[in-house]
Amino acid sequence: MVFLSACASMTETGKISPCATEAVKQPTTDLWSFYETGLKKAKYIDLTHVLTPTIPVWEGFGPSRFLPAIDPASGNAYRYDSDGFEATRYDLATDQLGTQLDPPAHWAPEFPAIDELPPTYAVRPLVVVSIVDQVSRNPAYALQIGDLLDWERRNGRIPAGSVVMVRSDWSKAWPDPKLAVDTNFPGVSLDALRWLHEQRKILFHGHEPLDTDTTPDLAGERWLMHHGYAQAEGVAHLDRVPEKGCLVTIGFPEFQGGLGGYARYVAICPPDWGHGVAVDEVQEAPLPRSEKRLQWDPSLGLRIRR
Repeated sequence: MVFLSACASMTETGKISPCATEAVKQPTTDLWSFYETGLKKAKYIDLTHVLTPTIPVWEGFGPSRFLPAIDPASGNAYRYDSDGFEATRYDLATDQLGTQLDPPAHWAPEFPAIDELPPTYAVRPLVVVSIVDQVSRNPAYALQIGDLLDWERRNGRIPAGSVVMVRSDWSKAWPDPKLAVDTNFPGVSLDALRWLHEQRKILFHGHEPLDTDTTPDLAGERWLMHHGYAQAEGVAHLDRVPEKGCLVTIGFPEFQGGLGGYARYVAICPPDWGHGVAVDEVQEAPLPRSEKRLQWDPSLGLRIRR
C-alpha cells in the first residue's frame, strides 16, 4: 500500500504527482525592502470623513441611524459588563454616504458594481489639482482643461493609471448640514473629465463635494458612469497633500451588487513632507489604552469617549 501526503496524488500511469506547491517558483524580487526603505518612513494622511448619523447627505436618501446591536434571543443590547462585548447596528439609508467610491453600476447596470472592481485599485500615484483660487472668486467654479494643463506645466505629465483629486477646500465646512442643500458648489467639468480619461488614461478622479458638478442632469457623473469609469466623492484634507509625489491607498467594503462604496483614502507622502504621521510615530500593536471609555450616548445616537 502506498501512502500519499495530503496534497500528493496518483496519476493515471501510477506515478505519484508531488504537491503543486513544490513546483511553484518564488518571486525573484520582493517588496519587503521597498516597504522598509520607502513606505515605512513615509507620511500617512487620511483623506476620509468619519461616518456619523448626522453628516451631510442628499435629502433624497434620508437619514441614517446607529443603534446598539441586539441579541435576537433576549431582545437586549449586548453589554460589556454582561456579555463581554458590544456591537453596533448600522441602519444606513444609502451606500452614497460620506467619503465614497462610486462604481459605474451606480448609474449603468451593465458595468461593475463595488464588489466587481479589480484589486489593482488598491494603490496608485496621487495627483492633486487645486482650484482653490478660482473657487474663492466663484463658489461654483468647475475644473477646466486649462487647470490641468497648468498643473502639467509645473509638474510634468499626469501619470496614466493615477488618481486625480480636485482640491477645492469645500470640505473645510464639513459636517455643516448646509452642505447637503448647497447647490452652489465647486465641480469638475465634463470636458476636464473626458480629457483626463481619454487623453491621460487616469484610473479615476475624486472631488470634495457630494456631486460631480452643478449641471441639471449631472452631465459629468452621467458620462463617467455610462462609460465604465468610477469616481471618488466626499474626499477630505486635500489641503494637507502636495500636488505630486504621493501615492493613495483605496479601501472599501465589497457589498455584493453595491452601487456605492464607503471608502477610505489614505495618502502616502515622502518622509520630508510636513503633514501626516509615519509608522514609527504612532503606537499600533498593541494599540494605546484610553483613559476614557467608549459609551453609548442615546442623545447622539452613537458611541463617544467619556
